Amino acid sequence: MGRKDLTQGPVAKSLINLSLPIVMANFLQTAYQLTDTFWVGRMGADAVAALSLSFPIIFLLISLGAGFAVSGTILVSQYAGQKNDAMVEKICLQTLFIILATSLTLAAAAYWAAPYLVGAMTDNQTVFDMTVSYLRISFVGLVFSYFYMMFQSLYRGVGDVKTPFVIVLVAVGLNFVIDPALVMGFGPIPALGVDGAAYATIGTQGIAALLALYFLSSGRGAIRLNFRSFRFDWKESKRIISLGIPASAEQSARALGMIVMTFLVAGFGKGVLAAYGVGVRVLSFVIMPSLGFSMATSALVGQNVGAGKTKRAQEVVHTALWIIFGFLTLAGALFYAYADQTLAIFVPGETEVIKEGAHFIRIIALTFGFIGIQQVSSGAMRGGGSPTISMLVAIVSLWVVRFPVAYILSSHTELEQAGVYWSFVANNLLGAGMALWIIKGGGWLKNVTGELSSAERMVIEETITESGIND
Repeated sequence: MGRKDLTQGPVAKSLINLSLPIVMANFLQTAYQLTDTFWVGRMGADAVAALSLSFPIIFLLISLGAGFAVSGTILVSQYAGQKNDAMVEKICLQTLFIILATSLTLAAAAYWAAPYLVGAMTDNQTVFDMTVSYLRISFVGLVFSYFYMMFQSLYRGVGDVKTPFVIVLVAVGLNFVIDPALVMGFGPIPALGVDGAAYATIGTQGIAALLALYFLSSGRGAIRLNFRSFRFDWKESKRIISLGIPASAEQSARALGMIVMTFLVAGFGKGVLAAYGVGVRVLSFVIMPSLGFSMATSALVGQNVGAGKTKRAQEVVHTALWIIFGFLTLAGALFYAYADQTLAIFVPGETEVIKEGAHFIRIIALTFGFIGIQQVSSGAMRGGGSPTISMLVAIVSLWVVRFPVAYILSSHTELEQAGVYWSFVANNLLGAGMALWIIKGGGWLKNVTGELSSAERMVIEETITESGIND
């Protein structure tokens, strides 16, 4: 099947057709986190606070391995395009070895460091005990998370997105059933609280990893690996690592930013921490459409820049910006109006947590559209051959804007924790303004007369393949 030509046809239609499948996949992945939050919320503010403290630490560990998933995808895509099956298998085996070794090393280190990390974030003994226990259980299952993440990336690299999607669907479905049974208790199963959410997650991720291993070894999917033929190759592994480190660095910078913000919020007590944690998870769910449009914009811009159609590339960006700004602004207005009802879904009966979380949501809701602007602009920069500019915009908006503003307003004004909330507003507005200024200047199209880098082209091709838009 040939890929559709995205340099022709209605721009808005292409954007929507390309982004919808990506958004749906993102929502499915987010269902894991929301299921945990939904059921743990029934256990009270202490339990939600523990989950809030755990999330950024786990996200940091996942981010450290995400770069190797990107590098594996790039290299496998290249060799698959050359129909070099021997090298596809070799890269897959080397990448899997690296990811497994990384996961085991990080899991051991994080298991040991958990009490020290959590102790620096809270002095509430109940929250401390819950968080450390949850994290240590989660770290035991880190190898499953890494293995399946790698499986997804390798399969996407050769164009098979159906097999990973089916496995994710199975895992999310099982988690939806197992989570409440372990958290709340069911029949002979005791209520395990926060620990139950961790057990449910690593259990379902373990099943996903086993299914992935089955497909890899049996050849029922797009890749068949002979694990007995594995021989460590330093040259290829070095190439995988060199490609993966920059991507890991960017994701890790985001994760560290989340941890720093959680540190600030934790100082205001478990109620505020619980409210912030639920609010951030609601926010992550809301911005899924902007991430989908970002990837779609990257693909569309990349093809048009490669074809020399710079005016159409700019039309793509302008159209995407208006669509996502309008959609997320409307969504923000709805969340502003129904903030209390939304928070009550996750923490029913926790009046103070609901009130504080709704305050957080209402402060940031009307700037949701500006989040979309920044995300779509970043996608355009990546597609236009300027991934470094995109990375810098993200890091500056987080570390130069959000964190300093959060610290100053929360520590040196009467706003207290609300100062942290207002830092999101500052980040959204200034980040969007900076992104629009770059887009308007046209510097992001600096490679318009040349070839995109191989890494950028592979990312664009993966996005197109993953969307299922084929002839």
